[in-house]
This record gives sequence, C-alpha cells and structure tokens, in this order.
Amino acid sequence: MLLIPAIDLKEGRCVRLYRGDFGAETRYAHEPHELLRRYRTLGAVWLHVVDLDGAQDGVLMNRSIIVALAAQRTLSVQAGGGVRSAETVRDLLRHGVARVVIGSTAVERPAETATWLARFGPERICVALDVRIDTRGEPRVRTHGWTAGGTVSLWSALEALRGAGLRHVLCTDIDRDGTLTGPNLALYRDAVRRFPELAWQASGGVRSALDLHALATIGVAAAVSGKALLEERMTPEELRPFLPNASFPVSTSAPAES
Repeated sequence: MLLIPAIDLKEGRCVRLYRGDFGAETRYAHEPHELLRRYRTLGAVWLHVVDLDGAQDGVLMNRSIIVALAAQRTLSVQAGGGVRSAETVRDLLRHGVARVVIGSTAVERPAETATWLARFGPERICVALDVRIDTRGEPRVRTHGWTAGGTVSLWSALEALRGAGLRHVLCTDIDRDGTLTGPNLALYRDAVRRFPELAWQASGGVRSALDLHALATIGVAAAVSGKALLEERMTPEELRPFLPNASFPVSTSAPAES
C-alpha cells in the first residue's frame, strides 16, 4: 500500500479543514513547494493536491500552483478540485499532472465522466467520492466541496461507472477528515469487498502508522494523509514501509498558524 501525502490549497495557502467545514480551517506556515520537497525526501512517489476553492466554486482557482508543482516532475501529482470539463482535464494533463481527480461531475454526470475515462485512459483519471454515513450506516456522497448532495449512495455512484474502465477511486469519510480519530475501516473493508477490481484510496482520519497498517491489511491501494504528515505525527521510520523511495530518516518541523 502506498502513502500519498496531501496538500489542500485555499487562496494559495496550505490548509486543512475539520470535517469538511470551510469555516473550520487551520493554516500552515509552509509553501506548497516546500512540502513537495519534504515529501519527496521522505520517499513519496505521489502527491495529492486539492484546490479547495475550486471544489467549492467549480472553477480551478489554484491552477498555477498545481501546474508549478507538477512541472518539477519529482513526484507524480494527482490533482483536482473544480474539474468540471474535458478541457480542464486535458489542460492539467498537458501541463504535467499525472492523474486528474474528478469529484462532483462523476456523481452528477457519470456518462460524461465515462467518456473522459475512455478518452484520457483509466490511469489518468481518479474519481473522488466524499461521503457522510447516514443514520442507517449508508455512505452518502456529498458534492461541490461537501456542501451539496447526500441522496446518492457511494455504491450507486460507482455502479453508474462500472464497465466504463474506472480504476482509481479516492473515498473520503468527511466526518473523519482532519480529525485524527482514525480511518473508517468498516467503510473501506466494505468498499474493497463490493468493488475488488478498483484501486481504492482511503482518506480521512489517519493519525498513526497503526492506521496505515490496518488499511494495508484491508487491501486498499493507497492511504491519503494530510494533517498527520503536516504535523509529523509519524516518524520517517514508521512511514518507510509505505513510501517506495524512502532511504533514510529526515527531521523536519511543521508549525501551524491559527
């Protein structure tokens, strides 16, 4: 299982939200390029970048930063947030992004998303489905920066894309995102059981190396972590099994701003 560090961008700054709430934001005193260098040195091979402004407004607002990160070509960049058209997908791929993340459009326009999978290839597209668990234990997909939706189940959203060549799916449990309370293992266990052909990326709640080992045991392909890595809650030695290019420990600091 791979560990994929995450950078969330809002107004050009590195931030983390708490349970998907745009009003509960922590800003970090790091530049995106500084974080890319840190994660490359740790041994990561992928970097996940989210344009939070784009996710909320439907327009890629931090494109210049994403393109600049991808242009370094030291890590494979997986990026999304506000991707609503084939033109945006093509633009990001042409400027060095290795895999484009499709969120709201995959839920609202699955037939169109299927044409993108055919056009650009399943290795160049990742569908991101952010869920909240309802009172009956059903994962319901939220869209538009977690502010809309909630009627479509995770399983129904994926069934609509089954047969379209979908390979990579990022699933975030919103209520665990940024909480450091541990990932929703039951959710990902069910996901792998229902859709074993997909390469699942688990996001939300990762707090320790024990969480990473638990996710690996379940069979997810990757774990995406933002806050725990930013705040160095895991040592380089603990991370090494999940970072293919890891070679030696590196000491870094990650002060947060209020």
